[in-house]
Amino acid sequence: MQGFILHTQKVKDEDLIVSILSPKKFIKTYRFYGLRHSSILNGYKIDFSLDEHPSFLPRLKDVLHLNFSWILDREKMFIWQEFIRLLFNHLKDTETIEEFYFLLLEECVKRFERQNPKRVIVDAYLKILEFEGRLRQDFICFSCEEKIQDQITLIRAFLPSHSHCALGYEFKEEKIKYFYKNKNCRIFDDREIQNLYNLIKEGL
Repeated sequence: MQGFILHTQKVKDEDLIVSILSPKKFIKTYRFYGLRHSSILNGYKIDFSLDEHPSFLPRLKDVLHLNFSWILDREKMFIWQEFIRLLFNHLKDTETIEEFYFLLLEECVKRFERQNPKRVIVDAYLKILEFEGRLRQDFICFSCEEKIQDQITLIRAFLPSHSHCALGYEFKEEKIKYFYKNKNCRIFDDREIQNLYNLIKEGL
C-alpha cells in the first residue's frame, strides 16, 4: 500500500500516531519506536503495510520511503510541507476519500522537479476548489452580491470581491479568467504568485 504522510504526532516514549493519505482512505496508524526506524516526516511518500488491531489503531509496519528527486532541496521541501499541513487540516475529519487528492499530490511531486513550487501549489489549490465545488467563477462579490469588473479582489479560498468590500489582493479580470479556464498560473508574475500563495497559507 502507498500513501503520503500528512501528519505525525508524538505519543509516549518514541511512538508516533501517523496520518496517511492513501488513494481512497485517510488512515490513522500507530508507529511503535518511531525514532529507532527510518524517519517518518510530513510530506514523505511511503510504501507500507498495516497490522490491524480490533480495539486500537492499526500498526504501521514495513515502511519504505519512495524518494522524490528534490527531497534534499530545503526550499522546495519547506513549501511542500506547508501545503501538506494545510491539506491535513482540511481532510483530518474524513475517512473514506476520493482518489483525486492522492493523484493531485503525485502530480505536484512530479511538477516540483522542474517548476517553481509556489506556482505548482497555486495550480493545485485551484483544482481542489474546483473539485469541491467551491470555485466562484461568476465574479459576483461575496459581500455586496454585485458583479465585479476589471479588477477582482480575492480573499481566502479565492472568494471574489470588490476592493472596497474586502481586504485582499487585486488581480486583473482577464488574468483570473485565464487562470480558472486553463488551471495554469503562468499568466501571473512572481509578485502575483506570492499574493496568491499568501491567500493559500490562510487555509483550504
